[in-house]
Amino acid sequence: MIGRLNHVAIAVPDLEAAANQYRNALGANVGAPQDEPDHGVTVIFIELPNTKIELLYPLGENSPIQGFLDKNPSGGIHHICYEVDDIIAARDHLLTTGARVLGTGEPKIGAHGKPVIFLHPKDFNGALVELEQV
Repeated sequence: MIGRLNHVAIAVPDLEAAANQYRNALGANVGAPQDEPDHGVTVIFIELPNTKIELLYPLGENSPIQGFLDKNPSGGIHHICYEVDDIIAARDHLLTTGARVLGTGEPKIGAHGKPVIFLHPKDFNGALVELEQV
């Protein structure tokens, strides 16, 4: 069901510093900041030959990323995102296996302009999983 790894998301306490570190120290192709109000984050995508890194920074005081950073002040890996061909079929299959979909269970539009859902980390070995329809 899952396809390729789309991205690994890292919550960061300083978005500009993190972007500069990837750009200057690692020589990566770093995109522009992009506000995602529906998800409460500002993101920057770092393009790699085989996947992406998504830097996450809180947007607004109710951002779920702020809670993550409160617990992990230095930042850290927040979630991993896998591609799926059909987000509804994937969701429905996962629900039959007992997996929990966060929120209402209905896909939202993610940072790439495609439908996404998030799966409860307790159901996936402590890792928050995002599925994105390709």
